[in-house]
Amino acid sequence: MVYHSSFVDDDETTKACGCPLLPLKTHIRGPAPAADSDKADIVDEAITFFRANVFFKNFHVKSPADKLLIYLTSYINIALKRLEGCRTLAVGTKAIINLGLEKVPVPGEPTFPFPGLFTLPQSQEEAELLRNYLKQIREETSGRLLNCAYRTNGTPNKWWLAFAKRKFMNIVIL
Repeated sequence: MVYHSSFVDDDETTKACGCPLLPLKTHIRGPAPAADSDKADIVDEAITFFRANVFFKNFHVKSPADKLLIYLTSYINIALKRLEGCRTLAVGTKAIINLGLEKVPVPGEPTFPFPGLFTLPQSQEEAELLRNYLKQIREETSGRLLNCAYRTNGTPNKWWLAFAKRKFMNIVIL
């Protein structure tokens, strides 16, 4: 059974291309609203559910937040793949920063990993809003993932990095 997001569809939540712009516990500037620091956000859910959800080949979407959970699960898989060969926290941090500097694709662009997951942007402003949100959420996910993928002494956590070999929804990560 796939773990779904606890964030249900809310009419008050701003959306871009069908992707809800959910609140984040973050210090990174971007379009995401601020979340309560004592409550879990979508990044916490994605990291918590990653090791279970990565085993599934199908993911039935029950809410728009599930679409964001799918995107983040795929991103965590990519990030772990980049961290796989990094033997220290310093080298892993450098690899994650380089991943964060890459251009974030949006629906309608050929490099977007899930063409049918989100709707196409209706305007350039909507595309930029989604791009900025995805960039912000990727940076926040990367920072929190480093805390999981490496122990406090800076050595890799094999119980996390072993999941870099898994294919989420049969998508091959290069």
